[in-house]
Amino acid sequence: MKNCIIAQSGGPTVAINASLAGVIEECLDKNAYDHIYGSLHGITGILDDHIIDLGEKVKNDTLFIDHLKHTPAMYLGSCRYKLPSLDKDASVYEKIFDYFEEKEIVGFYYIGGNDSMDTVLQLSKYAKAHNKDISIMGVPKTIDNDLCHTDHTPGFGSAAKYIATVMKEIAYDTSIYPVPSVTIVEIMGRDAGWLTAASALAKTSYGLGPDFIYLPEVSFDKELFLEDVKEKIKTKRNILIAISEGIHDADGNYISASGTATDSFGHSQLSGAGKALEYFIADEMDVKVRSVEINLPQRCAAHLSSATDLCESAQLGRTSVRAALEGHTGEMSVIRRCSDAPYQVAYSTEAIEKIANEVKNVPRDFINEQGNDVTEKMLTYLRPLIQGEPAITYKDGMPEFASLSHLY
Repeated sequence: MKNCIIAQSGGPTVAINASLAGVIEECLDKNAYDHIYGSLHGITGILDDHIIDLGEKVKNDTLFIDHLKHTPAMYLGSCRYKLPSLDKDASVYEKIFDYFEEKEIVGFYYIGGNDSMDTVLQLSKYAKAHNKDISIMGVPKTIDNDLCHTDHTPGFGSAAKYIATVMKEIAYDTSIYPVPSVTIVEIMGRDAGWLTAASALAKTSYGLGPDFIYLPEVSFDKELFLEDVKEKIKTKRNILIAISEGIHDADGNYISASGTATDSFGHSQLSGAGKALEYFIADEMDVKVRSVEINLPQRCAAHLSSATDLCESAQLGRTSVRAALEGHTGEMSVIRRCSDAPYQVAYSTEAIEKIANEVKNVPRDFINEQGNDVTEKMLTYLRPLIQGEPAITYKDGMPEFASLSHLY
């Protein structure tokens, strides 16, 4: 028998289940595998023998794929498990590949972001070194949009649409009062400022929207920040500012670092950049000031998802399966932008060693010279990614999603 197994890991998004649906659909259309398994909670599902049969799920529920494409978070659950170095502990790899042999797995698809692609890389290295006949493919996912060698990542377009919408709503909220005010909105983005940059889409022709945008790609100077605010408030009563959680000074010190806490992949755990700048402005200026942190809601706001994002996510899932069936392994499916107007893309794959553990930063020419806003190049890049509204099914006034009862 020939079987495959699919897993998801990292942070949730609106579009990651659309990629899962794309993998399943392509497997079924090509009649490529006898069984299509799903590993629950990422790679740990394989280590713990916690899997389900997705092919049977499709047979028993004709609406499963359609619901899956519009269901946020992760149908298969997630994990943030880092594989040990091969030279330090090979036992985990032996257990994983023994399991693959037991289940007659010839195709493994891992849907996730940068850390997940590291898992694809390590498993690919082990398979090559030990002559394992299995295709190991990555399918991209991350609202951070920081994976290299792809124009953009699934989940980003929908998160960008959410950020732009919320920023526009905040702009309307804060603009109605005659009292001078400063509102600081902190947005996810430790190393790359793509999401924060999306706040620029909220700008209107009559002056509403973020007045300043600060990204981690440019060193943050608190004194220059203060000058920006003081100068702007001379001509505008209510100021709206977007900042990335990962803004830092010229020495690399995070404005928001909470001690020295890190996660299992060594990433700093950040919080409080907006609050820190709120207190700073309050101490220096006699204005009403508040900070808002947009955190979890931007990841899974299915009601504001981008139809373009969901469609491309499914196609990336299909692309990985096609490549695997052609004999590819150790690769990730990617998007190549062919043109902005009309917006056109093509799909292909790229070697995982070029992607894992790398970060795609915002290009400097997407940021203005002063480092406090974005340029028209950024807006041209962003606009196509938020287009379209998917047809979401509602029940009792609420969006209807696929059940996650199998995770409990």
